[in-house]
Amino acid sequence: ELFWKPVSCLLAPGGRIVIPPEACNVHYEGELVVVIGRTAKDVSPEEAAGCIFGYTCGNDVSERDWQKADLQWWRAKGSDTFGPLGPAIAVGLDYTASRLQTRVNGEVRQSQLLSDLLFDPATVVSHASRCVTLYPGDVIFTGTPGSTRALAPGDIVEVEIDGIGLLRNRVVNADAMPARRVP
Repeated sequence: ELFWKPVSCLLAPGGRIVIPPEACNVHYEGELVVVIGRTAKDVSPEEAAGCIFGYTCGNDVSERDWQKADLQWWRAKGSDTFGPLGPAIAVGLDYTASRLQTRVNGEVRQSQLLSDLLFDPATVVSHASRCVTLYPGDVIFTGTPGSTRALAPGDIVEVEIDGIGLLRNRVVNADAMPARRVP
């Protein structure tokens, strides 16, 4: 299942994951993220491997009730701050030798070798490039291992991948954030 996350959902390391006012069931999803380095359109998996610049850590934050109820996942996975990324882009990483761990308040909630991905990154890039032209700087979240649980305000979520680093974000309610105005 492919879905689109808008740029407004991206969040830097240390940023706050903001739970929207109507959200009740927001979950973490630690993931390996592919960073595109060359334009890719209708590429084979072999060609796609050459279009990958590197990898980073990601948290595909998801509101599960919206994900089940809505026809599309744009709201459940694309709300502002629901796409933390970072802390660095690892170039030349053999992701198959890396482990992904997701911790909430220090407790390990997910731990999986990335060699266990259902679809390798080159296959995912190839598949996406059949319908969408991928450009340098585009990112693709590759999927999360196992099950997840709901987050609460005050939680600290950490996604760590060997060879990349540690992505850490705090969870807050929308009412704890100052109002944002768009000019």
